[in-house]
Amino acid sequence: MFGFLKKMWRINTGLCLVCGSILILLTIALRFTSLNCYQRDGREIIDLTTADCRDYYYKTLNLSASGKKNCTKIIEGDWDEVRQTLIENLEVKKRRVVASDKDYIELAKDCATFKTVRKYITFSLNTEEANYPIAYSMVVHGDIESFERLLRSIYSPQNIYCVHVDAKSPDTFHQAVRAIVSCFDNVFVASKLESVVYASWSRVQADLNCMEDLLNSTVQWKYLINTCGTDFPLKTNAEMVKTLKSLNGKSSMESEAPPANKKFRWLNHFEIKKRIEKTDIKKSPPPVNIKIFSGNAYIVVTRDFVRAVFETSFAKEFMEWAKDTYSPDEFLWSSLHRVPWMPGSVPQHIKFDTSDMNAVARLVKWRFLEGDPQHGAPYSSCTGMHRRDVCIYGTGDLHWLLQQHHLFANKFNPKVDDHALQCLEEHLRFKSFYRKIM
Repeated sequence: MFGFLKKMWRINTGLCLVCGSILILLTIALRFTSLNCYQRDGREIIDLTTADCRDYYYKTLNLSASGKKNCTKIIEGDWDEVRQTLIENLEVKKRRVVASDKDYIELAKDCATFKTVRKYITFSLNTEEANYPIAYSMVVHGDIESFERLLRSIYSPQNIYCVHVDAKSPDTFHQAVRAIVSCFDNVFVASKLESVVYASWSRVQADLNCMEDLLNSTVQWKYLINTCGTDFPLKTNAEMVKTLKSLNGKSSMESEAPPANKKFRWLNHFEIKKRIEKTDIKKSPPPVNIKIFSGNAYIVVTRDFVRAVFETSFAKEFMEWAKDTYSPDEFLWSSLHRVPWMPGSVPQHIKFDTSDMNAVARLVKWRFLEGDPQHGAPYSSCTGMHRRDVCIYGTGDLHWLLQQHHLFANKFNPKVDDHALQCLEEHLRFKSFYRKIM
């Protein structure tokens, strides 16, 4: 009897969720019609110039942070508020439980409920954004909640998203990702999946697989941005469009003369097994006299740049040469970016070197560069924790992060400091509806 009642309770709970979501959608539809917010040009664009429309949709789709913290004060740099939130973060009992693969598999069984409950913006916020689609390559291997929150933060219906899931990730993670992407026409899993080995060519190949799929899509995107599961945006989609337009057909990424301690990465042959291992075999120089520049895995590149990667013989030769090197993602893109005949490139002269702080692609705090900015350090100490010398941001980093020009920052982790992510989500969602792009 108990088992029967338990089963009926589950069924009734499921029915309540479905009925509730239908009522919410009907309410939105009725309110939507009465407000007349829809721009009738054949696309889903909401007219946010009308205060009633803007207020209504923000109220429906806001991502207000939980708890007592004041995110506005935190972002403005109020250290009393930051200190109190960091102390609260240390109390393990108060930490929110991170959602599991199975939680997302279950929720995404009903896509209407999923998009409503998770508060996705499923319409373009203005004509300029609608006319400027962006392509995303998203390379992930675990932590389904971080992936889904990243997707929600950058999702817009005119954009196109390719998700590469590490082939060796758990089956439940693959299932959860596929369940989520199945709810969107413009989000898909890469057609070819790699088993990614840290610092090996497979990391580059994962992005290449997505790049090829994105080129073959029907969406005429302008720029491509690649991300990983620990990234989070610092800008709204409208701000990203403004930044990409200002590049005037140029790509943007870290690209500098390599330091001496990195040159071993391409001077020797590396074997790839369960991990990447150096050998004593010396490599030949790069083909077609390509000059090596140092950079990182994260890039903002034009559609023409991506097409040239696949279609030009020198790019193909260079990639083939780089396949047995260490961490090729940290010199491949930055070197191609300086080749004169690559679309969107910049000259090889030292005056055109670009550090990660000056590029727009990714903002990272390195442990060995942290310190007192008044004494010459590029940034202050991390208020979260470090992994492989990279800061996993804490609440106290938000004020500094949001003063920078970068489109994304790395790394975030809800298990380290979920307050930082919640405040970013709240801030970006509010700005999407209420802040004009100057």
